[in-house]
Amino acid sequence: MNQKIIIEKVKKIREETGLSVMQIKKAVEEAKGDEKKAKEILLKMGLEKVKARNARETKQGRVATYTHNTGKIGAMVELLCETDFVARNESFMALASDLCLQMAAIGAKNAKEFLAQDFIKDGTRKVGDLIDELNVKFGEKIVLGRFERFEI
Repeated sequence: MNQKIIIEKVKKIREETGLSVMQIKKAVEEAKGDEKKAKEILLKMGLEKVKARNARETKQGRVATYTHNTGKIGAMVELLCETDFVARNESFMALASDLCLQMAAIGAKNAKEFLAQDFIKDGTRKVGDLIDELNVKFGEKIVLGRFERFEI
């Protein structure tokens, strides 16, 4: 495969995922230039590393809140991570806000149900996938903590 094409694909995937250039290059080469397949390879590689981090404690994070403009529906979501550095990252804060919006819109009885829901902003992805992607991106354990939906 042409080196110029590989470099362009690596740049594009790097902008989207924030993963290391070498990891992306390896995945692009393994996928023979197929971007979608390369992203799947990267996610699989990252998820294997995530499993090794399952024993780590998550003592940092963010609490996000949302109140609908009617004032009759609200939600609160706790998203946990290992370090304050990750908790202050824009991607982490955006995910916490999106999870809160998801909770207000749909609600859930338990974490398993919530994580299995289709994401309201992109029906091709599950809520759990969004958390997994950040786990891979930051190389740190990120988990859904407590959550609640309120409605009058």
